[in-house]
Amino acid sequence: MREPTWFVWSRRVGLTLLAAFALLPVWVMVSTSLKPLGDVQGEFRWIPSHVTVQPFVDMWRTIPLAHYFVNSIVVSVVASCASVVIALFAAYAVSRYRFRGRGLFSVTVLSTQMFPGILFLLPLFVIFVNISRVTGVDLYGSRLGLIITYLTFTLPFSIWMLVGYLDSVPKELDEAAEVDGNGPIGAFLRVVVPAAVPGIVAVLIYAFMTAWGEVLFASVLTDDSTRTLAVGLQGYATQNNVYWNQIMAASLTVSVPVVVGFLLLQRYLVAGMTAGAVK
Repeated sequence: MREPTWFVWSRRVGLTLLAAFALLPVWVMVSTSLKPLGDVQGEFRWIPSHVTVQPFVDMWRTIPLAHYFVNSIVVSVVASCASVVIALFAAYAVSRYRFRGRGLFSVTVLSTQMFPGILFLLPLFVIFVNISRVTGVDLYGSRLGLIITYLTFTLPFSIWMLVGYLDSVPKELDEAAEVDGNGPIGAFLRVVVPAAVPGIVAVLIYAFMTAWGEVLFASVLTDDSTRTLAVGLQGYATQNNVYWNQIMAASLTVSVPVVVGFLLLQRYLVAGMTAGAVK
């Protein structure tokens, strides 16, 4: 049945307005990053009167942006990879084996998503400080401490999503692999893991983006040497001035790799989350 003309045009207008609403902040960011600081602090203009790329040069000197970039890459990559590995083994055990406490474990994992993350800030801070005092292992103000913190957020959801995805992988594949001479671990690594690639990529993207953009815990549990990008961008605001053009230039620079990676892996993310959410 052909859709009415008025419905087609109303849908087009609605989608156009929605796209404009989403792209307007991006344009403001781009135009501001191409303005001298004096133009940014003056009357607002949608189109820069003086286009310059100097903010993209100065942003590396105003704050140690490259150092913050490395910290964010290390923390995000390690946290996301560790989350995938741990969640994959845990989800496989829940999906394939029946053991005492299985239902309680699943409910507990899912119920942790009910609590706001800020509730864990003070307990984690106290735990890290006491571990450092007793064992000498510096978790507070270190990349390792931040990685462990992000694992506490990403692991429950990652396990839950991978359990749903692995449940959609036929168990007959495991049995066929074991008949061919593989043990449980061999069947898991050679058959189940390749079949679960969309779910693994979805979890990887989720964990990476969670660690990349997190601000609250990174601002409390890091120091000058371990500060991440999400917190380090605050360094452009000094006591005497705010370098808005450099903030926008830096935000664009650090956002492009994540956006490009997300677009390249988007089909895996959609497939993994769809299969993981519907059993």
